[in-house]
Amino acid sequence: MPAILVDADGCPVIDQAIKIAQLFSLKITLICDTAHLMQREGAETITVSKGADAVDFVLVNRVKKGDIVVTQDYGLAAMVLAKAAHPIDQNGRLYTTENIDQLLSFRHAAKKARQAGGRLKGPKKRRREDDQQFEEQLTKLIKRLVVPGN
Repeated sequence: MPAILVDADGCPVIDQAIKIAQLFSLKITLICDTAHLMQREGAETITVSKGADAVDFVLVNRVKKGDIVVTQDYGLAAMVLAKAAHPIDQNGRLYTTENIDQLLSFRHAAKKARQAGGRLKGPKKRRREDDQQFEEQLTKLIKRLVVPGN
């Protein structure tokens, strides 16, 4: 059975992920830094020291083949894919070997634009429909991984 690991710093779908993990009796681990301390019933929490990419390194070292990782970080998603696990973002988009290169290129271009003094639009305000899309896609992914014939 896969485990679910959540890059929990700033993740808007923690409660939804826990609820779905419990439906399928899957272990769920929240990984956050000391600036985002949290405890949730039904989930293990690992708190790491604050620092650039500290959560990412702990998560990558814990993820196993077939696990599910909830993250909005493209770099972390690429490392998770390299470990044959299944990254999904807070809107239900699956990161795949087919889309990760394009996403990383977009991230690089956006960073260069910011460094040159450019401003980019931030993310749209989160809506209930975004949460529902995440729940549907995470459920579909879990069924595909754990239910024979899906």
